[in-house]
Amino acid sequence: MQRDTLEGRLRSAQLKVTAPRLAVLGVLSGHGHFDAETVFSSVSAALPKTSLQAVYGVLSALVTAGLVRKIEPAGSPALYEARVGDNHHHLVCLGCKAVEDVDCAVGESPCLTPSNTNGFAIRTAEVTFWGLCSTCQEATASA
Repeated sequence: MQRDTLEGRLRSAQLKVTAPRLAVLGVLSGHGHFDAETVFSSVSAALPKTSLQAVYGVLSALVTAGLVRKIEPAGSPALYEARVGDNHHHLVCLGCKAVEDVDCAVGESPCLTPSNTNGFAIRTAEVTFWGLCSTCQEATASA
């Protein structure tokens, strides 16, 4: 993603434009779900003085600002993605731990209606579908 676009996204979220924020947002703006260590590895190539702790701080600020979404699949480190605002869900492979986006089942946010809200005003629904990706299915079938 172009630097001007990234700067605009930071400014529109009322965040100061800094090199670490630009670098982290740039890594996450590609398609995918990345843990903090993967983001750090990508960012540290361009910003060698950046620490893992600084990356965690940037990720926290981006999540709080609504520019990045944090997901926490059971048994995996927290993952971050730039796809926000559409209440999509995730597919997680039980074999290789690959994570893919899956659009909302109904197309409306939230796309699930609980049987009892217990007085809550529901804003989002988070669903994780667990299974085997096609690669892991093939590996299992041939084993």
